[in-house]
Order: sequence, then C-alpha cells, then structure tokens
Amino acid sequence: MDTSLQLHPDEPPPRSKLLQVLGIGFGIAVTIGATVSGGILRSPAEVATHLPSVWMFIGIWFLGALYAFVCSVSFAELSTMMPHSGGLYVFTHKALGDYAGFVVGWTDWLTSCGTVSASALLISDVAAGLVPSLHGKSVWLATALVLMFTGFQWSGIRASSVVQGSTSFLKAVALIIVAVAAFSVGRELIASTAASAASALPLTTAVVAEPSLWSLLMATVLALQIVIYMYDGYYGVVYFGEEVRNPARDIPRSMFTSVWIAGGIYILLNVAFVYVLPISRIASSDFIGGAIAKLTFGASGDVVVRSLIILCELSTINAFFLFATRTLFAMSRDGLFSARAVRVNKGGTPTVSLFMSMAVALIFLLSGSFEKALAILTFAIVVNYALSFLAVFVLRHREPNTPRLYKAWGYPWTTGFALGVSVLFLAGSVVGDVQHSLAAIGALAMSYPVYLISRKFLPREPPV
Repeated sequence: MDTSLQLHPDEPPPRSKLLQVLGIGFGIAVTIGATVSGGILRSPAEVATHLPSVWMFIGIWFLGALYAFVCSVSFAELSTMMPHSGGLYVFTHKALGDYAGFVVGWTDWLTSCGTVSASALLISDVAAGLVPSLHGKSVWLATALVLMFTGFQWSGIRASSVVQGSTSFLKAVALIIVAVAAFSVGRELIASTAASAASALPLTTAVVAEPSLWSLLMATVLALQIVIYMYDGYYGVVYFGEEVRNPARDIPRSMFTSVWIAGGIYILLNVAFVYVLPISRIASSDFIGGAIAKLTFGASGDVVVRSLIILCELSTINAFFLFATRTLFAMSRDGLFSARAVRVNKGGTPTVSLFMSMAVALIFLLSGSFEKALAILTFAIVVNYALSFLAVFVLRHREPNTPRLYKAWGYPWTTGFALGVSVLFLAGSVVGDVQHSLAAIGALAMSYPVYLISRKFLPREPPV
C-alpha cells in the first residue's frame, strides 16, 4: 500500500491529494449503486423473449453473475497493483500508454456523465406519475437533481459516502421486499393465472422444441448481452483506489461481495417473477416490474414500482458522478487534461473535475442528445473492458516482478476468457446495432487528432 497517501487527521490535505478515508462498506455501497439499477424491472422481459424456458431464463442470471466474478478477479489484480483513483483509465494508461489511456479515460468520463443525465431524467419522468404537477417539467427537475448531487459531492467524500451508503442500502432492501412479497402472494396468484399459463404452455413448448442449435445459441448470446449489461458496474470500487484505507484487502472484498449481492438480488427477483407469472406472460410484458407490483400490491402497485425506480436511480446518479470526477482527476494528474483539474478541496473532492462533470451532464440533459451519445459510447465502453483485460497480460509480461497484492485467480484462463467474451461482445454489437457501432468506430478513429490537439493546447502547469 502507498503509505505516502496517509494523512494526519489534523493536517489540511494537499490540494492535489485525495483523502484516504474509505472502507469496505463504501466499496460495497458504491458498487451496488452502480450495478443494481431500475433496469431489473424491465430487462427480464427482454431476456424471456430470447429464452422462453424457465430453467434457461433463471440460468442465464447465474451465468451473468459468474461472468462478472471471473472478470472481477482481473480488476482486483490491477487495482491492488495500482491503488490509484481513476478506474479503467489508470490500468490502460499504465499498460498501453498515453493514447490508449486517453481513449479509455474520455469515453469512460463521458459515459459516466451521460449516465448521470439519463438517471436524473428517468427519475423526473417517473416522479411525474406520482406528482401530477411535475408533468412537463422533467428537464427542470432533472437539472435540479444534477445540481443537488453536485452539492452533496462538493461537501466531500465523507458526505458522498453517506449518501451512497443510504441509497444503496434502501435500494437493495426495497427490491428484496418486492421479491419476498411476490413469493408470499404467489400461491394465490397461481390459481387465478392457471388458465393463462395452461394456454401459453403449448406455445412455449413449441418455441423451445423447434429452434436449431444455431438459433438457440444466438438467442443465448443475445440474452447474455442483456444480462451482462445489467451486471455492469461490478468493478465500481476501483475508481477509488487511493481513497480506500486498505486497498489490498478492501478492494477485492468489496468487488467480490458486491458481485454476489447483485447476483443474489437479480436471481431472487427473477425467480419471483417466474413463480408468479408464466414465462410467456413475462416475455410479452412491456414492463414486468409494474405487472408484478400490480399483482402483488394491488392498487398501490404503481406507487411501489415508481418509488423503487426513483430509489434505484438516486443511488446510480451518486455513484456515476463519483466515477466521472475520479476519471477526469486521474487524467489531469497524468497530463492528459488541464493540471488545474487536480485541485482537491478540504473534503477530498476534486472540485474542477466535479464542475466539469456537472457541466457535461447538464449539456447532455439540456440538449436531449445523451440517448444517442450513450448508445455510441456503450460500444466504446466494451472496448475499454477489452483493453483493461489486455492490460493484465501486458503488465504480467512487462513487469513480472512488480508486487501484486492480489493475483488474478485462474490466470491466464480467467483473464483470457474475460478478454475473449469482450471481443465477442464487440462483434455482436456490430452485428446487432450497425449504425451506432459504425458511429462509435468513427469516433474512436477521430480520437487520435483530438488527442494530439489536447496534448498541444491544454494548459498543464501545476496548480498553485
């Protein structure tokens, strides 16, 4: 561990130093905040359209958790080898150089800012269903949410940690309550839906029996894409490497614990869904979370599910705001953005990075362009994963004697598997979404001249 980052509690922090005050609780909270999203109330229907078999439907969520765990062992090695804040950018910059780091850092930063905007707008739209006076004011409410979380984070990492811990805990508990409630009333609902299930059974049997091995394989790949995107965020704690008091112990534990908590919540919810409704009904539902809540909670179902979405997205906003500021901070410290952006206030917040992230989130929000931008950047994020896994191989070869406080279990097979799946996902993205994939490839190609311009013109004098 880098002991040079330790600070005496009575000494003001240096302007370019983050506070090393976080523990395993924060690591779990921020990772759950980023991983478990309101999408779990909608995405099971998409999965069921590809896999209309109960066992395959449930099994794919187990497979997603296993994949996230296999990937997390590589991230654990990288983050304990380089306990610096900044996330995936730190790894690729160290292993592959300035340009690769620039591409990964900027796409990760912009995607995090876009996620903040998307979550804020979703909260606003959902809240309008609870408070009719909010109709037509979604953008203004979303703007207020972005500004509110900027204020929380300006207060310092301790305040942000409290917000993250409380919202993540409430989100996890609320989703578990929904699953338990569905199980508790499920037997009564089964009787009332037996006719629907019986009529749907022959169709489901036919769909499962007829496809060829190839079509079944393609359906599994498409379903797995959805599931893996739902597990994305399992590495959230790596954005705070130098702020964790004991990174060698707490980063791996936070990551592994979070993977299994997220997996447990997702699997529990999906088992509850198929317990209450036949798989054919799940596949045909536009919003399975709303359907289950209506059956389980009756007239209060709409209020329950809207409140759940708001809880989920509040936690997501805080987590991705933290990711964005740490990414830009790390890039600035390495000379890939203005050195002024490394300034840190007494609370341990990179202030210039925070306000730059806020500004980009508001630009996305007010321009209404973030949905298309996120669709393009999502492709680039998979590139970031692939480069991060490649970094494990590069650093093992180039720096075999560098201390590794945690070594990836099963290397090179686990890391190779994670890298191979990332490459396959890129190929699948190109086939499944040609327009956005080509736009993303074009944006990556244009990144090099942008990189050269930024190197030449951005001010890099150290902060005073």
